[in-house]
Amino acid sequence: MLLMKIITRYVYELLESDCNLKKISIPVDATESEPKSFIFMSEDALTNPQKLMVLIHGSGVVRAGQWARRLIINEDLDSGTQIPFIKRAMDEGYGVIVLNPNENYIEVEKQKMHKQSSSDGTDEPAGKRERRDKISKETRKRRDFYEKYRNPQKEKEMMQLFIRENGSPEEHAVYVWDHFIAQAAAENVFFVAHSYGGLAFVELMIQREADVKSKVTAVALTDSVHNVWHQEAGKTIREWMRENCCNWVSSSEPLDTSVESMLPDCPRVSAGTDRHELTSWKSFPSIFKFFAEASEAKSSSQKPALTRRSHRIKHEEL
Repeated sequence: MLLMKIITRYVYELLESDCNLKKISIPVDATESEPKSFIFMSEDALTNPQKLMVLIHGSGVVRAGQWARRLIINEDLDSGTQIPFIKRAMDEGYGVIVLNPNENYIEVEKQKMHKQSSSDGTDEPAGKRERRDKISKETRKRRDFYEKYRNPQKEKEMMQLFIRENGSPEEHAVYVWDHFIAQAAAENVFFVAHSYGGLAFVELMIQREADVKSKVTAVALTDSVHNVWHQEAGKTIREWMRENCCNWVSSSEPLDTSVESMLPDCPRVSAGTDRHELTSWKSFPSIFKFFAEASEAKSSSQKPALTRRSHRIKHEEL
């Protein structure tokens, strides 16, 4: 647990010191006393007139700037964090926004309620009341010590206070869209979404379809767990995804090899690895190529080559 906190804090520090991102508190109108979360943005995220890249990690223990803690611990920062994406994006003139979809609540110690004596003690001698209170206090101390000895992981009873309008990854994606991405000046917005981040993006599309279509040029999914049927994505969303999204999935096939799918959504290609957590890192060069092609195609009113692969689903209804 301590190691996880150290990793998270270290990656946050790198996002600010090494990538020059700013930590932005949310909700934007939060009071001083309410629970808060944050995202990271480049200085030009909202003002860059050309390109904006938005990064969304998957579910679980990972936080902003991370793809997989297992990779950070066992391999390196390049494969396990979003830092290479951020640096290359900034080198290529993108503004950057890094979402933090798993930071949904804060934990606080639950206040213990002690029962009051049924008697107001007016008829009880002061000395007797003091002795009773002292015994009661000693009993509580012994009980608390025993509980810690018996179950050291439960030293304090905690409760969760959810962050307003950011209580789930899906809520978080919509909130950041409404308060930041929708206000961005960029002509071309690009998403990179890993695993559950892909599901969060599809949910964003369902809730903000027209706005997303008007601003987003291309979406790179990496082993996304979205499901257009279960999420009840409409026909117009599925059609847009087929034209503007690509999912790099875990596969033993070489990078960018077409992979068949039974779902009528976006093209699927191999990430060049059969390890789920490595799909973002292994598809890194292909994703930037895909975005460049999509941007060029948009300016010339043509579709990027990746969406014309032979495996593309021809029929809307299965």
